[in-house]
Amino acid sequence: MDWQMVLVAGSLVAMLAALATGRFGTDIVMMGVLALFLVAGIITPKDAFAGFSNSGLLTVAFLYIVATGLQETGAMGMLTQRFLGRPKTALQAQARIAVPVVAMSAVLNNTPIVAMFMPVIRELSRRTRIPAGQLFMPLSFAAILGGCCTLIGTSTNLVVYSLIKSHNEQQPDHQLQPFGLWTLAPVGIPIAIFGIGYMLLFGRRLLRAGGGSDAPTDETRQYVTAMQVGPGSPVAGRTIEQAGLRHLPGLFLTRIDRPTETVLAVAPDEVLREQDILVFAGALESVVDLQKMKGLNPVTDEARPDRYRPKMRLIEAVISQASPLVGRTIRDAEIRTRYGAAVIAVHRLGHRLRGRIGDVVLRPGDTLLLEAEPGFEKRYRTSASFHLVSTLDGAATPRHERAWVAIAVLFALIALMSTGKLPLIGDLPEVVVAMVAAGAMILFRCCTGPQARAGIEWPVLIVIGASFGLGKAMETSGLAAHAAHFVADSAGHLGPAALLAIVYVVTLGFTVLISNNAAAALMFPIALGVADEAGLPFMPFALAIAFGASLEFMTPLGYQTNLMVMGPGGYRYADFFRFGGPLTLLAAVVAIGGLCLRYGLGF
Repeated sequence: MDWQMVLVAGSLVAMLAALATGRFGTDIVMMGVLALFLVAGIITPKDAFAGFSNSGLLTVAFLYIVATGLQETGAMGMLTQRFLGRPKTALQAQARIAVPVVAMSAVLNNTPIVAMFMPVIRELSRRTRIPAGQLFMPLSFAAILGGCCTLIGTSTNLVVYSLIKSHNEQQPDHQLQPFGLWTLAPVGIPIAIFGIGYMLLFGRRLLRAGGGSDAPTDETRQYVTAMQVGPGSPVAGRTIEQAGLRHLPGLFLTRIDRPTETVLAVAPDEVLREQDILVFAGALESVVDLQKMKGLNPVTDEARPDRYRPKMRLIEAVISQASPLVGRTIRDAEIRTRYGAAVIAVHRLGHRLRGRIGDVVLRPGDTLLLEAEPGFEKRYRTSASFHLVSTLDGAATPRHERAWVAIAVLFALIALMSTGKLPLIGDLPEVVVAMVAAGAMILFRCCTGPQARAGIEWPVLIVIGASFGLGKAMETSGLAAHAAHFVADSAGHLGPAALLAIVYVVTLGFTVLISNNAAAALMFPIALGVADEAGLPFMPFALAIAFGASLEFMTPLGYQTNLMVMGPGGYRYADFFRFGGPLTLLAAVVAIGGLCLRYGLGF
């Protein structure tokens, strides 16, 4: 081995060790190693940064924007509400989560799918009192399983797809069969079916019953808010029970104000009417969720409901002792004129406020939930009017009237991705379809430009882009060919199936230590060399890389969605190993067996 091979090998081992500690961001570490290879002259700047202009990386970025449009319009809730319903047991909840998540993750990148489902699952846990620890890990695992069914289901598949395309462009005399949208499906769908069956059979026994619960307690701060039933609202003409307002988690419907009467003891069979003003008392998070319910508009001055404005944010502001608002009612304080904000809800420590919100006389220490422009916190965080000003995540309300537009864009995306063709135009690459879909989400106002930019997971894109450069360094230094020759010599006599299993297991091992995309990029040149040395087609090995790099469930580090649910689910490392370890083994057996059967590889 020459010095370049030694440097690349040593750097990759150090990278694995650094990432295994969990102390450093994957994107930072990989870019640092890439910079070292550039300085050492092992790869050229063109090769190092080629991945950042790769069509697969751009496709992932555009799919994040599509997911943002679905989330900002509330289309995600429309698509999942019928499936989730109100399960009575953890088993029912897990089944209702797994089916839509697997289906949606097969046609959209699984990372934004999990991001969109997390608030839905959190609300489901609060509403049904099913422990969050029983729901969040199945959410992540179902997304991973669904992502292995199609090309666009996960960024890992797109990384392998892009590496094949890049290889074919650079070596026209050694062409590899490219992935299609459904290339993974014959093996990926059985993996997903077996995986779902495992989760439903063993989820209640192996998952923790506690942890991560968001259920409100008696000590939770109680806000008072008013919502108006808008004209043409889907809840008008329905009873409190039918409208889903009877058992809201952490919320209590205190009264209904009408022009002719006030209903204080609200019965479940009370029929809602247009223009009814519903007054609720409850926890902050529940009040925020209420603002996003379709058909109900927040009443900011007891007379005029505000309409959706995509730039508006929800802000918590605590009134100070010297505030000019002290001693004035909310209506007379002219908060909208003075501060450019509207009062959505109000909280007073130790008191349940009664009467109309506009008649509440403000005191020092009262906490207001405001709807204001994004710059509100910066302008007033040092103001004498407020002790504390903090912005809550997300827009104030979803744009419900655009939900069907977002759903139409999603289905058009799926159709074009499946066929790859458009009448009168012809073939369309995946990146073009994803780009047009992302542009449609912004053009049709399903999300704004700032929301689209904020919805993109930039660290994920950096990891994908850097992984191409690291793979190229292994190739140009000769390390990939050396490792492939060693594997072929050591295990070649065991047969094609054994070589495939070795590639899968080594990829899985890399995934345990580093990100799945990096593992796929590192294994690609090695697996290509193994297939060439053994005289075997590369497609089953490419699929083994895609499956092995994604189907790792026994650590939170193996896949980013596992890290995303670790906190909300209240999980420890041991929880992933206990529940995900057997699933990792099951997925490996089904994947290797399925690939051998499909491509006729014997032992």
